[in-house]
Amino acid sequence: MNTKKVNIVKVEGTSFVRDTSTMALSNIDFTSRNEYFLKAKLIRTQKEEINKINTQISVIHSDISDVKKLLIQLLEGRNG
Repeated sequence: MNTKKVNIVKVEGTSFVRDTSTMALSNIDFTSRNEYFLKAKLIRTQKEEINKINTQISVIHSDISDVKKLLIQLLEGRNG
């Protein structure tokens, strides 16, 4: 059985601990971690919404162009 001793040391001035046997750092501030993931999710949602709105604007722009072309054809038909 592997009974490797794990020594955990708090890193001063941070919310990190270090495993001195592997020198790995771990963040023990779960509140900040959760806040980070919530903010990242919010930003992702906002980007998706912006992309959706941009797509809708493109469709509206295309529709307006089509209406403009039809109006020009209608006016040319009256004057022609």
